[in-house]
Amino acid sequence: MPSLIYIADPMCSWCYGFGPELATLLQGLPELPLEIMVGGLRIHNPKAMDEASRATLLSHWKQVEQASGRPFVHGALASPDFVYDTEPACRALVAARMLAPAASLYVFHAIQHAFYATGWDVTQGDVLAQVASTALAETGFTIEPAAFRAKWTAPETIAATAEDFDQVRRWGISGFPALLLERDGNLDLVTSGYMNIEGLVANMQAIIDQDA
Repeated sequence: MPSLIYIADPMCSWCYGFGPELATLLQGLPELPLEIMVGGLRIHNPKAMDEASRATLLSHWKQVEQASGRPFVHGALASPDFVYDTEPACRALVAARMLAPAASLYVFHAIQHAFYATGWDVTQGDVLAQVASTALAETGFTIEPAAFRAKWTAPETIAATAEDFDQVRRWGISGFPALLLERDGNLDLVTSGYMNIEGLVANMQAIIDQDA
């Protein structure tokens, strides 16, 4: 059966902007399963952001806000000690995917909302555990924040996250969000980068027509 593979990063602003477009596409294709993988936008970065990097990031956020209309607050970036390392948030998504695969996208969006719309620092384990456990509970999967944090720090979760990063690189994908259509082991790229719903539908139709 065909499926979609969504490759993204919870701390990628264009992925955040892409959320409503993806949701509209999925509403029109309710029979098509979706698998979410993390690409690792900026992983294992050890340094706090300087003012130049912060200004560059905020300019990107402004572009996404203008293109998508999604809300942004700058709470997490206000701290002079903020380290823009996306691996912890990616790993939280992988932990949620291991615990409750059907809730993966919901948790992904919850982490995005916490970072971009609420201003929480989602590089921190306690914050991620609270956000993810709350989101999982809203989907019917109950887990305490401490138990989620234990899953997040588990060696198998760290390894599975690294495998996502490696697989995405093997596919040659470096831009996020990316959406792939999988059919019988074959992959077609629907988009690499933000795209509105009209473009997504047109690209999906072009892929189908090409094989007709």
